[in-house]
Amino acid sequence: MRHVIRESELELLAAGARDIGIALDAAAAEVLLKLVDELELGNAQFNLTAIRDRPSMLRKHVLDSLTLQPYLRGERIADIGTGAGFPGLPLAIVNSARRFTLVEGTGKKARFVEQTSERLGLRNVQVAQVRAESYRPFELFDTVVARALSSLADFAAYAGHLCAPGGRLLAMKGKRPDEEISALPKSFRVLAVHRLKVPGLDDERHLVELSPARPKSSGR
Repeated sequence: MRHVIRESELELLAAGARDIGIALDAAAAEVLLKLVDELELGNAQFNLTAIRDRPSMLRKHVLDSLTLQPYLRGERIADIGTGAGFPGLPLAIVNSARRFTLVEGTGKKARFVEQTSERLGLRNVQVAQVRAESYRPFELFDTVVARALSSLADFAAYAGHLCAPGGRLLAMKGKRPDEEISALPKSFRVLAVHRLKVPGLDDERHLVELSPARPKSSGR
C-alpha cells in the first residue's frame, strides 16, 4: 500500500512539474518526496506548517514553490523568510547548478532547514540564521524571492539591499496586490505582475517582479 501511495505521489509531482514547464527526472522527484517526508517529521516536533496532509503539502508547498522556476535569473538566489524551506528547498532540488541562500531569523526553523538540506544532500544550499534587514552577505544576489511575507514595501525595505544591480526581487502573493504596488517606494519599480497557476489548486496566485530603480543620471 505504501509503495502504491509513493508511486501516485511521484506521478502527481511529475505531472504538476510538467504543467509548470519543468521536466522532472526521477531522482529529483524522489528528493522532493523526501523533502515532504522531512516536513512531516519536523511538523510533529516543531509545528512548522498548518498544512498536515501529504497531497496538500505536495501542492501547496512543493508545486507552489516550483511555479517560480521560469522567473529565476542568474546563479545566486536568496529566499527571504524561508520558514520551513519554501520556496528555496524545492527550487534548489531542481536547480543543482544554482546556489541558494535561505534566510530565516527563527532558530528552530533555520535549524530544521539546515538539517533537511544536509539529509537531502543539497550541496547548493546554505542557511543564514539572521533577520533579512541585518544580513550583509559578501556577494549580492541575482534573484531575491519571498513567499507569504508582509507587504511589498516591507519586502523592499528588508531585502532590497540584497539584490544585485540588474537583479530581481520576486514576491509571491495571493490576490493581485494593487494597493501594495501603489505604495512601493520610488527606489523600486514593478517590471511585471504574473498570474501563477499551481497545478491541482484553484487558489489565486500572483508573482510581483521588482527591480531596484536605476539612479537618475546627474547629467554631467
